[in-house]
Amino acid sequence: MIPFSAKCMRHLYAMILSFMTAGMIANAGAQTLKTVAAEQREVDAAAQSSQQQINQTLDRKQDLATKYVQLVAETESLTKYNETLSKQVNSQQEEIAGIEQQLLDIETTNREVLPLMQKMVDTLEQFVALDIPFLLEERNRRVETIKELLQRSDVAISEKYRRILEAYQIELEYGRTLETYQGKIGVSGAEKTVEFVRLGRISLMYQTLDGAETGYWDENQKAWVLDNSYAEAVKEARRVAKGDGAPDLLTVPVPAPEEGKS
Repeated sequence: MIPFSAKCMRHLYAMILSFMTAGMIANAGAQTLKTVAAEQREVDAAAQSSQQQINQTLDRKQDLATKYVQLVAETESLTKYNETLSKQVNSQQEEIAGIEQQLLDIETTNREVLPLMQKMVDTLEQFVALDIPFLLEERNRRVETIKELLQRSDVAISEKYRRILEAYQIELEYGRTLETYQGKIGVSGAEKTVEFVRLGRISLMYQTLDGAETGYWDENQKAWVLDNSYAEAVKEARRVAKGDGAPDLLTVPVPAPEEGKS
């Protein structure tokens, strides 16, 4: 064994202590680096999480901003639509008010016009009854049809009035036309078929189909008068009325004018 001096021993202890210190320092440094790395990873993870939260928040804000813009646009559109609807509603209310007023006017008109039309029909009926007796069945049927028409609620006032005016117009036309038609004359059981000739409302004549009998309506007597002296004239009138001859001067029986009553 080689003997060591005290000095060598101290030097050896110093070296051993230095190595131990260096090892401890190295171990401590390694441990510190691990801790720092772990902490850095935690910080990075926290930062990443925070960034994700920030991104999510920004996305939500972006979505909210987009939705806000859409809602503002929809609100403006709905506001304009409501304004348009409001104008339409006001217009419709005015139209309804106008229609209601028209209905009131129509009701008033009905109350005033219906009695007038009824009076016109009654007058027409009396006129036919007092007129010379031509086409009585046709004319009376026309009056009855109009009387029935006046009672119907499904027929417009204008149509009723039109039919009345039409009947008056037909009666007016009778006064300026020459017409011939077949009919019957005589009392029931002794009727005979004849051909009538009407010259306006001036004269109403008849002639049997064989030409053997001729007569006319006497307005003063309100009766038929047999008068064969007008046979040729009535025959000619029949021919002209049928369009078989040119209009010519006709000799027809005309009732004498009545003297005015004082």
